[in-house]
Amino acid sequence: MSSGSEGERVLQKQYGSDDRANDFYDTQMRNQLNNRMVKLIERQEMMFIATADTKGECDSSFRAGPPGFVVVLDDKTLIYPEYRGNGVYASLGNMSENPHVGMLFIDFFDSTIGLHVNGKAMVVDNEQMMQRVAASETVCASIEVINGLHPERWVEVTVEEAYIHCAKHVPRLAKVEKKIHWGSDDESYKGGRFFDVP
Repeated sequence: MSSGSEGERVLQKQYGSDDRANDFYDTQMRNQLNNRMVKLIERQEMMFIATADTKGECDSSFRAGPPGFVVVLDDKTLIYPEYRGNGVYASLGNMSENPHVGMLFIDFFDSTIGLHVNGKAMVVDNEQMMQRVAASETVCASIEVINGLHPERWVEVTVEEAYIHCAKHVPRLAKVEKKIHWGSDDESYKGGRFFDVP
């Protein structure tokens, strides 16, 4: 599997963690999803995605949907929907320059295990994606749950690395009821003035 980046290897040598790092690479890192990884993804209602432009300037963002909104097409391919947002397109803009992305799924409510998925992203228009997956009930179901709102486009990620984020520092949270206002521009729901930015 992966031997790590040059920067990782330099610091492992400097800090004396070569053996631990090699054990992690050998036992924990995969270049495709296994069944347990797929099952964790299928339960998630949220995930974090990291992107960077060609200058290396980074952005980390949050995505959410009903369980299964991130759809596993096969052990090397994930897709997730992009709905109407603030119109900035920070994540998609970065992907258009630099396809490398990092996805982080964390099961806050049960196992407290996390899953890193790193790979290459491609933005696909909704109509084109729907033609590709027309026979997939899983994808169709994940769309219809969002109060009739249809994605504007999809992000397709080709998996290059998949590995655990250990549970020891992840808090277990309790889920409480919250009405989700999908697609709303109402500031009282969006909280857009929370930080008092005019």
